[in-house]
Amino acid sequence: MARKWKVYYYSESEDEESEIETFINSKDERNQAKILAWIEKLEELGPNLPRPYADILKDGIHELRIKLSGDQVRILYFFCYKDYVILTNHFIKRSDKVPKSEIDKAVKRREIFLKKYSAKEIGKLLS
Repeated sequence: MARKWKVYYYSESEDEESEIETFINSKDERNQAKILAWIEKLEELGPNLPRPYADILKDGIHELRIKLSGDQVRILYFFCYKDYVILTNHFIKRSDKVPKSEIDKAVKRREIFLKKYSAKEIGKLLS
């Protein structure tokens, strides 16, 4: 059986919904299904998920590339601890380049996450 990556939605606090969950829940059923299908592809293929579904940006930050009702939605994420994918933030892409501020936000959230959770602790978090 193929390896399955474990996806975690980053949030500032374990008690609150993540930015990405809030975004997904704000969409209609059809668009929710499309977003979740892309995330499922990421779970299945991890770093082998090809363009046009995903791309690597810089500093170990990747983007999930989803077109919803004409909008270019991007969900940024990183890989850690052998088999985890951490979804950090999202935005609507309005220019050719990914805004540096969005990449910086993902990098900052990665730093916070890795300081907060060890490889053992993340397993408890997702169980």
